[in-house]
Amino acid sequence: MQLMKKLLFILFLFPSFFVSGQDFFQWDRIQEIKLYFERDNWSDILTRMKSAGKKQRMSARMVVDGVTYADVGVRFKGNSSFKNVKKGGSKKLPFNIEVDYKDKKQSLPGGYDKIKLSNVFRDPSFVRELLSYEIARKYTYAPKCNFAKLYVNDEYLGLYNNTQTIDKAFLKENFGGSKGVLVKCDPEWGAKVPPSCKKGDKSSLMYLGDNPACYTANYELKSEEGWNDIIGLMEALEDKKANLSEHLDIDQTLWMHAFNNVLVNLDSYTGRLSHNYYMYKGKNGIFTPLIWDLNLSFGGFKFDGNGSSLDNKGLQKLSTMVHFKNNNPKRPLIVNILKNPLWRKIYIAHIRTILKENFNNNEYKQRAEAIQRVIDSAVNQDPNKLYSYEAFKSNLNNTTDAGGTKIIGVVELMEGRKEYLNNHPLLNTVPPTIEKVEGLVFEEIIAIQAKLNGATNCYAMFRNSKKEPFKQVKMLDNGGSNDESMDDGIWGCSIPFKNGTEYYVIAENEKAASVFPERTSKEPLVVKK
Repeated sequence: MQLMKKLLFILFLFPSFFVSGQDFFQWDRIQEIKLYFERDNWSDILTRMKSAGKKQRMSARMVVDGVTYADVGVRFKGNSSFKNVKKGGSKKLPFNIEVDYKDKKQSLPGGYDKIKLSNVFRDPSFVRELLSYEIARKYTYAPKCNFAKLYVNDEYLGLYNNTQTIDKAFLKENFGGSKGVLVKCDPEWGAKVPPSCKKGDKSSLMYLGDNPACYTANYELKSEEGWNDIIGLMEALEDKKANLSEHLDIDQTLWMHAFNNVLVNLDSYTGRLSHNYYMYKGKNGIFTPLIWDLNLSFGGFKFDGNGSSLDNKGLQKLSTMVHFKNNNPKRPLIVNILKNPLWRKIYIAHIRTILKENFNNNEYKQRAEAIQRVIDSAVNQDPNKLYSYEAFKSNLNNTTDAGGTKIIGVVELMEGRKEYLNNHPLLNTVPPTIEKVEGLVFEEIIAIQAKLNGATNCYAMFRNSKKEPFKQVKMLDNGGSNDESMDDGIWGCSIPFKNGTEYYVIAENEKAASVFPERTSKEPLVVKK
């Protein structure tokens, strides 16, 4: 009885005590966020600040699920999601909130110090962002996402996407530290570059010379330094003799391309605007791409950068080799990676995995329906929703009008995309079969063995710690590589022993590759003695 009284006393004093123990980005819990500005004309002030282009902020008091945060910094964010919505006269503009604006020790539960609220622009279904991030996190490092109800000076503005910021907290959570080089790859539209600079194409990582001034309009350095590093990566992408694996996490890059392709996420590096991603160089000394801004995933943006707008059929049949097949010099991060035959096969293997784990089993549809059930009443009651409640109900399955633009239904897109990809010649080549993989510890070495069928080559990718990039070592079936007997289907190699070593295996034949585990560098095998 005494314990119950103490718990009730704690709950009375701290009403969000138990709520804050949950993940701030728990997908099925709608946050309640309230902002209080001292000025009634706060919207006009924030609009002028954004127009100035200096990312200035206005101080406000914020209350999240009953907990007050003093002096947070608020600004409007977004490009088309701000300009088009503002022009249309809606109050539902996207926000960027800095929790530690004045008090650097102030943060949300979980250590998060920023909130990015998107207004679900051009997504009548409301599911694209959350569902896309959920799929992406299976294979790569991507933000968390849920929904929030936003009030400003007690006026309810509506239901927003609440997305985790790619910042120090994100880097610590995913990479074990935040030191290094972080670059946001997103053009500052209208910004000028020196006339002496070579002409590039937005944030496409085209090499334009050694002068950082040639890049500042399209890349934003989020760390204290790093221009030489990111420019060095661009130079390596242009250099046919460069060993790209010394500059870039190849596997994570292949996952990003596979994800963007399968989900027809063209508001990305792949599409016409070549943006909405970050590059991070951390402890392992190489750059890892990080996906960002997925509200137009699942066909919400229709330009692949090779001509006019794609119709629904064009979205469903987006080429797996977009940009590579025409050797597009404006997309070096696609073209120069896929030129490597093994990496190209791994890319197709990753597409196959994404299809199998999310779409061929219809899991994506079940998850989308679950998301809509959670937010159904909140969407219906949103006083400033950009599209009708009927559009919300319709767009999961069918093409729907979104402010004069037709947005293909998520299911409509992916059922056609499934059919196209499952019948694609590259995905119907027969890859090697990896029946079993194990790492055997013998004193100072680890013997990695793989039982394969139909392979002509095999490789182990390993790293002794997360501070290192994965290294490649060839596996053999010759009876002398810790592989048992010659030509018995058991391939082997040895690497130095260290407890906690992570590894995965790649098997290839003339036309295809298989990987084990299928999620490779995101969920590798771990050696434990």
